[in-house]
Amino acid sequence: MLGLAGRTFGAAWRTWRAERGGPEAIRCLQQARLAELVEFARSASPYYRRLYRDVPEKVTDPRQLPPVGKRDLMANFDDWVTDPHITLAKLKSEMLSDLSQLGTLFRGRYLVVTTSGSTGEPAVLIHDRYSWVVVNVLVRVRERRTLVKASEVRDFLCRGLRAAALVAGGGHFAGVVLTENARRRAPAIARRLRVFSVLRPLPELVAELNTFKPTLLFGYPSAMIQLAAEQDAARLRIRPVLAISSGENLSAAGRAFIEAAFSCRVTERYLSSEVPALTSQCRLGAFHVNTDWYILEPVDADYRPVPAGTTSHTALVTNLANRVQPLIRYDLGDRVTLAAEPCPCGSPFPAVTIDGRKGDLLSFAAPDGGIVTVLPLALGTVIEETPGVRRFQAVRTGPGNLTVRLEAWPDAAVAEVRQAVTERLEGYFAALGAGPVAIEHTDELPRPDRSGKFRQVWSAG
Repeated sequence: MLGLAGRTFGAAWRTWRAERGGPEAIRCLQQARLAELVEFARSASPYYRRLYRDVPEKVTDPRQLPPVGKRDLMANFDDWVTDPHITLAKLKSEMLSDLSQLGTLFRGRYLVVTTSGSTGEPAVLIHDRYSWVVVNVLVRVRERRTLVKASEVRDFLCRGLRAAALVAGGGHFAGVVLTENARRRAPAIARRLRVFSVLRPLPELVAELNTFKPTLLFGYPSAMIQLAAEQDAARLRIRPVLAISSGENLSAAGRAFIEAAFSCRVTERYLSSEVPALTSQCRLGAFHVNTDWYILEPVDADYRPVPAGTTSHTALVTNLANRVQPLIRYDLGDRVTLAAEPCPCGSPFPAVTIDGRKGDLLSFAAPDGGIVTVLPLALGTVIEETPGVRRFQAVRTGPGNLTVRLEAWPDAAVAEVRQAVTERLEGYFAALGAGPVAIEHTDELPRPDRSGKFRQVWSAG
């Protein structure tokens, strides 16, 4: 414990000092940490040892390194990780197949989450303790004045802190794992923090929230928008002090609707399971890349860098803190734009805007003539967790119609995967009270739209 406490203090001190060193000092720090990470990955990861066979001995610029993708990393999982006691088979048999293990540490040391990101390709991600030390330090140091305001702290003290995580349940997804991990650490936390799965039928979700009376909401903005409509209709009766959205882009109209319905401030976080503290939000609302601990590279379709002010085709990220599963120039799949000018807030870290992970709320007819609203990430989870699905797109084409584009893994039978997806969707719609919904599979593969954006779930009619 003393060792961990010492490392936490050291990380906090270095993080605090980095802000005061200026862009050049941050760049040098980033270079040194990248060189250390690459040297470690070469020595401890057979995958990177092979990949970096022709890379210069000392690396200070990420562009000296080849990019990596989710599929290749997962295909070489056992060689990718640096702890030989970790194998994908062990993770699946000892943890991922058992929901009672949610929030526990694998081998008492590692936090394990599953995710598909914006491309629909599943991944298993492992973070060592120091990686999460850095995450917690960055949140506390860089967002100490912006995440929760003094007036909100006073409201929490008066009304109590009860936090509701509005995320997809039923799997080892990051939001669920982190929430359950916090609950396991202390009974007092467990009473004040709960997961409310957005996969549940809306009336059940509303009833549970009315009983819990959360003062803090965090999770998908599409879920908050749906609940804001329930609050407007007086079916939901809660008084949150603060709402923190993540996982999807939040529009200005959506933010205004949530704030008006709940009479609270809405803030936003941009993060991912791979790089959990990639950015911090400043007092002006801009997202700044924490470049002392993470590297973000906006690139075109051929992985060539794009200039500031230009929206990328995708983004490569490097996590400089995680050693158990090195992520070095990893294709995140998000479209981002680095600011061409310094932020007026004075931060030495570059500002970035994100143009990815969007989805529409979908409305389907109910047998009684009513309307059932479905969250894009919830519906997407139902599809992407079907065995054999590599990538997908789901398009609502009418009040009772859904078209699905699927790309299956090469070793999967497409007809069987389609049938499994249909059965899971039919069960999901039935549980929500929607339907019947006609599910049509097309031979057309998932693809970006005309603007180059890759959307998983949206409404076309």
